[in-house]
Amino acid sequence: MSKFSKGKGKDNPEISTASLPDIIFMLLFFFMVTTVMRQGELKVDVKVPEATELTKLQQKSLVNYIYIGKPTKAYQELYGTSPRIQLNDKFANMEALDAEIKLFLEAHKTKVAENQRNRITSSIRGDSNVTMGIMQDVKTALRKAGQLRVNYSSRKRVAALN
Repeated sequence: MSKFSKGKGKDNPEISTASLPDIIFMLLFFFMVTTVMRQGELKVDVKVPEATELTKLQQKSLVNYIYIGKPTKAYQELYGTSPRIQLNDKFANMEALDAEIKLFLEAHKTKVAENQRNRITSSIRGDSNVTMGIMQDVKTALRKAGQLRVNYSSRKRVAALN
């Protein structure tokens, strides 16, 4: 009867920690597989303009970015300080802009599923000091390549305190 007496308190068994390393490694592998790193190096300085009416892009995998701005200090000796267009990891040749943008768009289309290709958006991240002539050249080249979904990247305008 001593087994069933209530006066004596039983010690709770300790929780086994043998499976904790397995759980930690599973989480580590999950985050390693699902994390997407930046595709390329930004070679131009871009300070996007401010805006008030903004819309967030839904699927970032369907967006290809075109950067327009002055080359960074590391590239200014080679390319100068005039605004340049960066597609992926290289600067676009202004004389063959139509052909280079068409190749850039085709390379992105091959990475996207066929049923989502009509939803691809080109986002222009242009520096606020870049002239509209370069922007217009890029828009014209995108139109010639059949890319009609164009987005201009900007940041939210902070209201001035009075």
